[in-house]
Amino acid sequence: MTGEVSFPPPGRFARRPGGAVLWLSSHPGAPTGHGRGHQAKGWQMGDMDWLAARFEEHRTHLRAVAYRMLGSVAEAEDAVQDTWLRLAGSDAEAIENVGGWLTTVVARLCLNRLRARNVRREEPLEVHVPDPVVRPLRSFEPEEEAVVADSVGLALLVVLDTLNPAERIAFVLHDMFDLPFDEIAPLVGRSSAGARQLASRARRRVRGAAAQPTEADLARQRTVVDAFFAAARAGDFEALVAALDPEVVLRVDAGASTRARSMELHGVDAVARQSRAGLKTWLARPDTHLLPLVVNGGAGMAVVMEGEVVNVIGFTVVDGRILEIDAVADPDRVRRAVAGVLDQGA
Repeated sequence: MTGEVSFPPPGRFARRPGGAVLWLSSHPGAPTGHGRGHQAKGWQMGDMDWLAARFEEHRTHLRAVAYRMLGSVAEAEDAVQDTWLRLAGSDAEAIENVGGWLTTVVARLCLNRLRARNVRREEPLEVHVPDPVVRPLRSFEPEEEAVVADSVGLALLVVLDTLNPAERIAFVLHDMFDLPFDEIAPLVGRSSAGARQLASRARRRVRGAAAQPTEADLARQRTVVDAFFAAARAGDFEALVAALDPEVVLRVDAGASTRARSMELHGVDAVARQSRAGLKTWLARPDTHLLPLVVNGGAGMAVVMEGEVVNVIGFTVVDGRILEIDAVADPDRVRRAVAGVLDQGA
């Protein structure tokens, strides 16, 4: 499926894969069903209202699963939309656990997309940073703080991109969402023991790449990131080194069309020199300013030039220093990432 098909909002017509037209009512007085006892009569309005309501209950969870599996916001949305179409075309009477059924379906769709992606990608990009999830910087409500705490960082998504599809599915479903291996096994075509082995192999790679816990306090992260940019603006090499971890990694993904601008640098000296040279030049321009954001639950920054966001940067902060800097400079992906965010007021 492509992004052309979307989950229909309440009060709109939807078309099942079989061709039947379905109505999702948004009227409070519309009859509601419970998905049981109506199937023999065919699809009725109440049945679809019940299915739509159950799907909406699980939509956030499905989006979280798909994003962690795919590392792409657009592809994750497509997978969630395709999951709705599978549900709308299913025999709801036979589904005992809607949440489990939806998770299994979205996982299978993501696995297919990962495998197809590997086949299509004849020449992998040398540097790839997954799609950032951007939020405006503001005082979070308690429930929003919980969402931030549960966010997956760009650094972890970069590591997940190095796993093969089956390893990634097994790790995400078991380690991030507590799905038992006997339910994962059919998805990856392995026994329960084989699925456990896939997750274990993935876990070793993830732990090896992300051995240190990140700073959980967003305000402390912001202090470190602000110090980094202040040092870059001033061209202060020693202050840059002080803000960076000795093992810091910088990734810049400029996209396929401007691949020459992409880079991956390792070590405090190389990253500090690049930051001093590149950022100081940018920040000296009168038409350039920085816009603090929340990127994947952590401190982030947008670089704005001539009123347009040209770079979205996420930071991983450990023990008061920046361990990873992941920047997306692909114009199309940057536009999608910040769409609607700037209007909310960062």
